[in-house]
Amino acid sequence: MERIQHPTLRKVRQQSFLLGLLVRRNIKNQYYRSFIGVLWTVLNPLLNMLVMWFVFSNIFGRDMVSNLPYPLYLLSGNIIFAVMRGSTSSSLTCLVGQRDMLQKTRVSITLFPTANVLSALVTFGFSFIALLLVAIILACTGQFTFHWQILLVIVLLPALTLFSLGLSYFLGALYVFFRDLKHLYGVLLTLWTYLTPLFYTVDRLDERVGKIIAYNPMYHYVSYFRDALSGAVPGARELLICYAFGVGAFLLGYAFLYAVRNRIAANL
Repeated sequence: MERIQHPTLRKVRQQSFLLGLLVRRNIKNQYYRSFIGVLWTVLNPLLNMLVMWFVFSNIFGRDMVSNLPYPLYLLSGNIIFAVMRGSTSSSLTCLVGQRDMLQKTRVSITLFPTANVLSALVTFGFSFIALLLVAIILACTGQFTFHWQILLVIVLLPALTLFSLGLSYFLGALYVFFRDLKHLYGVLLTLWTYLTPLFYTVDRLDERVGKIIAYNPMYHYVSYFRDALSGAVPGARELLICYAFGVGAFLLGYAFLYAVRNRIAANL
């Protein structure tokens, strides 16, 4: 005998199933027909770290970072920033890219940017494995010591996820009405990358520039993760800032998407 489900529960199950399919599709398509496939999610951050270490170590010197070896400093910042960058870049065109499905079915428009954010988190998981491999090598050479505070990344990820979701909702909806955003966002993302201390430290900057960077949400996410990795317990104020940016971005992004939801299908 078939069990009767409440319509709301049935809809949630259907949406969750579709969300899982979209995430798996994103991961598979990311390295479609690649020889080593999903292993690139581990190799990519490692290779990028090696390139940046080779380029910047001679400029800034290994002693520029007092609490972390420079390779770990580079890798930790880049994999956190990559969650936001990957989420928003793929979500920018996701609603327009799913034009047929949105016009022919009653699927929720939030599913597609949400799937992109979850896919970026899966990629972060593989990148975190790459970070652990580098940390193990450095620990074996006496350059790094593991600390339990590394587990605090579990506390950070929900805030980063909310922040990425909010931006993804906003950008995906805005792109439907303003297609030039795709080109503008590439420039803004480059600027954002340089305004985030991924390969430099804030104490090397002019005081005025340091104050500007303090308003950069990604600076706080990256700093929190690096502090935990180095064995420090980030303060409650820093955690509150991370969640304030996350919740604020999520509410604004979702509110904008909800406000224009009825006009999106007509403009696809």
